[in-house]
Amino acid sequence: MDARTTKIEIRGLKRSFKALQVVGGIDLAVAPGEFVAIVGPSGCGKSTLMKLLAGFEHPDSGAVSIDGVPVTRPSPNAIVISQHGSVFPWLTVRENLMFGLSGKDNPAKVATADHYAEMVGLKGFEKSYPHELSGGMLKRVEIARALAVKPDILLMDEPFSALDALTALKMRNELLRVLREERHTVILITHDVEEAIYLADRVVVLSPRPTTIQSVFPIAQPHPRKVSQPELQQTKDAILAQLGL
Repeated sequence: MDARTTKIEIRGLKRSFKALQVVGGIDLAVAPGEFVAIVGPSGCGKSTLMKLLAGFEHPDSGAVSIDGVPVTRPSPNAIVISQHGSVFPWLTVRENLMFGLSGKDNPAKVATADHYAEMVGLKGFEKSYPHELSGGMLKRVEIARALAVKPDILLMDEPFSALDALTALKMRNELLRVLREERHTVILITHDVEEAIYLADRVVVLSPRPTTIQSVFPIAQPHPRKVSQPELQQTKDAILAQLGL
């Protein structure tokens, strides 16, 4: 991948905490509009890697670059959606979506917020407060708020792990629908191999700590996919074998 076809470049990335080496040297290039899922054993350093990508942590060596510019701090160009949730409980859905919008034109902010609320299926809930919403609806608010600031990159750290299986499946389909309308570059960290295969263009498998890239699996099947397809089932088995399962 050359500079013209690379959105995110990770080169020689290493990170330690005192004597504990967590990230042992990662090299990866992600194309504009590509969806890359990262899986790995528990405790291997996936969340540390996400913090490095987002600029919340600084590497001991190596670098992360976006459009050729080194990442040194968090940027509105790359928004994190995490498993923990970040919706402000004292604000309505509309107010949450307006929170990160710049400018002083309030009608324009309202229009933008309502557009993204509708995009994620929250039309009619703009004046609702978080305590009035289900877990899946709260996750829709988070995704809409991330999209409203128009980032190039979505960094997703196990965003659906707290949801029940049916709601998580609905949210995966919703995410794919949104990405068809507004194409973003996505890096997803997940412990769910089926989720990775269902969503991503490539699945990157990390090694145990200190983590490195153990293998990469391209997923060529178009959406909508059924993970039960023989080819995808074979990919799932191969990924699980890489994870020691």
